[in-house]
Amino acid sequence: MKLTKTLTAMGAVVSAAALLTACGSGTVGQSGSGSSAQPPGGKKLALIPGVQAEPFYISLQCGAEAEAKKLGYELTTQAPQKFDAPLQTQLVNALGANPPAALLIAPTDDTAMLAPIQQVKARGTKIVEVDTALKDTGVAVSSISSDNAAGGKLAAQTMAKLAGGKSGSVLVLDTIAGTSTTAARAKGFEDELKNTPNLKSIGVQFTQNEPEQAAAKVTAALSSTPDLIGVFATNLNTGEGAATGLRNAGKVGAVNLIGFDASPSEVEGLKNGQYQALIAQDPASIGTQGVDQAVAAIEGKPVTRTLTAQLHSITKADMDANSQYFYKQSC
Repeated sequence: MKLTKTLTAMGAVVSAAALLTACGSGTVGQSGSGSSAQPPGGKKLALIPGVQAEPFYISLQCGAEAEAKKLGYELTTQAPQKFDAPLQTQLVNALGANPPAALLIAPTDDTAMLAPIQQVKARGTKIVEVDTALKDTGVAVSSISSDNAAGGKLAAQTMAKLAGGKSGSVLVLDTIAGTSTTAARAKGFEDELKNTPNLKSIGVQFTQNEPEQAAAKVTAALSSTPDLIGVFATNLNTGEGAATGLRNAGKVGAVNLIGFDASPSEVEGLKNGQYQALIAQDPASIGTQGVDQAVAAIEGKPVTRTLTAQLHSITKADMDANSQYFYKQSC
């Protein structure tokens, strides 16, 4: 999921759709089975990510645009102004009587987005989930995301290394209840942390994907938990808020902060010591694979139902060697 600062060509929530310039490329193979029926929409694809102006989704969009252009398809992208199911529903509904051949979407709620997405599917559009997914696995022809539980596990293992055997408590900051990706990250972290006896979780707290709430949660935890040794933030906004809370309390570096994703602001934070580690996804690959699967479904070729993208634990010591995983602010 799973958030900053500039996304060119995103308009008002319902009205403006922008055709953006392509960047990046990549290919993957497919296996499995797909439908041979030709949906409406011709060579048109639609991408509805989780939120505007977020480097993760911008990077995903760049990969999708480049692959669509390579395969001879036209990709139009619209995103809600906030990571919000009602706002995203308006964009899905706005596809209306002119549905695309395929819709690539990052559902902002794994249950609430079911009905609007089903309505688009009923018009013949192929559905491909990117990044997040519905609980109902019967809607999309393919779902591409990071192995988020594995990402949480990797974060817990990294936290254990950073602690170096020192005992203490750890806070987990999640975004919004019902967000499949961040929930899996939090659970993977909590489960793996049980294997490190010197570290104990004080639980998962939700921030509504608002940095201010994340900062407040960290401030409260520092007050109530004197032995707080680490914070795991499950996406960009929670990470930025957590960094603010630690900075305001004078605890930068004293409490290990691990963020998920590698946005420009997070990378800068890693460089200057606000973060001790980042768990980076490969969003461009998710976008590339999403288009590959959508086109395969449209053309009646084999489709893979579930695909995962790699994750990488990055610290200040090895950030230069992993710079290819840093997210973009524009294509």
